[in-house]
Amino acid sequence: MPFMPVFLATDVLLWLLIAAVAGYGWSCSRKVHLALPWKRVFQSGVASACSVVLGGFVVVGIADSLHFRVKLDQAGAGATAYSPEVLSVLDLALSGLRERHERTYSAPLSTRLYAKELVEIKEGPDAGRQLREYPRLRHGGSHLESEDDRLGDIYARVGLGLLAASLAAVLIALAARRLKKTSPGIPWQSAGAMLLVILAVALPVFMLSRHYHVLGTDKVGQDVLYLSLKSIRISLIIGTLTTLVLLPLGVALGITAGYFRGWVDDVIQYVYTTLNSIPGVLLIAAAVLMMQVVIDRNADWFPTAAQRADFRLLILCAILGLTSWTGLARLLRGEALKLSQLEFIQAAHAFGVSDARVLSRHVLPNVAHIVIITVVMDFSGLVLAEAVLSYVGVGVDPATTSFGTMINAARLEMGREPIVWWSLAAAFAFMFVLVLAANLFADAVRDGFDPRVRIP
Repeated sequence: MPFMPVFLATDVLLWLLIAAVAGYGWSCSRKVHLALPWKRVFQSGVASACSVVLGGFVVVGIADSLHFRVKLDQAGAGATAYSPEVLSVLDLALSGLRERHERTYSAPLSTRLYAKELVEIKEGPDAGRQLREYPRLRHGGSHLESEDDRLGDIYARVGLGLLAASLAAVLIALAARRLKKTSPGIPWQSAGAMLLVILAVALPVFMLSRHYHVLGTDKVGQDVLYLSLKSIRISLIIGTLTTLVLLPLGVALGITAGYFRGWVDDVIQYVYTTLNSIPGVLLIAAAVLMMQVVIDRNADWFPTAAQRADFRLLILCAILGLTSWTGLARLLRGEALKLSQLEFIQAAHAFGVSDARVLSRHVLPNVAHIVIITVVMDFSGLVLAEAVLSYVGVGVDPATTSFGTMINAARLEMGREPIVWWSLAAAFAFMFVLVLAANLFADAVRDGFDPRVRIP
């Protein structure tokens, strides 16, 4: 094979989570009472537009979760060897951005480096003389015969991208009109308008990125647009896989405490009250640093650096989940206390139904809306938590590209003269769009799943 698939632990868990979401969606499509809340969610134009934005982030994250190692060319016969570098489908799609390195910083859409260097003149009467100036980039704008043509070339490529977006707008309008006839309750116009906005930004950026560094380069000359797109997967992993740890603990302990009450409730309350009394950042930092010692002492566990970084990411998800379940448990405890006093629960006890069956058939389905609302609303908080933890040095592996590591690197860049602002601005813009879309979608989910909302 020309490549060898690599199954990282977070990739496997992410695909299992996608399969679980797909199964839940299939179940909702077959049961009216499960589909009605989601129908109310997507009747909101804001939710439909935000789902398009989140869908774009998910597509990028999924493409970055298919990893492989490339086969190495060997002159002699023998065992097949593969590159130690682990790549993804996203790396393959962005190979132009990934491979076009500069020497150091360059501003967005620039043709020269951001700092002066000593350059030797090779042509003309001053050949051999050294001059201090801003050197030309190896890749950014290298296709131009004269730098005076840069602005005209940029405008032409942006115009070409907008033209392609306008053609796509016609197709989107036709598709929205047809979908409106088949599913009149969903605001397809809002989703189509948001898709058009994304294309109006993405297509010009794609046209420019083939010959320019649209968001500039960092200290080692890597394209900042490429780093920003690579950071999306880490945010999605942190925001979703943490729920695999958070949900079982929060749901099980929350409804158990509220249903059984007495000494069971006292013990569980003592556990999460004690856990909440410990500063969260210190608890996470201590756990991550202890696990880092284990990783350093057992380096032979990981064949590649990517698998080592992925293991630390998995540990970080587990630690965040173990320290984030208390809020959900408190909510479910209060709801279970209320449900345990209702007539249908009392009737089940009178008929001799076991506690396990009451919890699984009566209590759990009636708190499912709280679980869904909490999970969706906690997503943005977990994304921001990764950025903060990586900024203070206890988040993902320093070799891993994430918004937190980009912000951490920008800390020193903002203190130099002249200021290198584009790495921080890129991380901020991508995180802002992701978190804003997640928060607005979470608000729609909360309204759609609120049992006090009357079904129209």
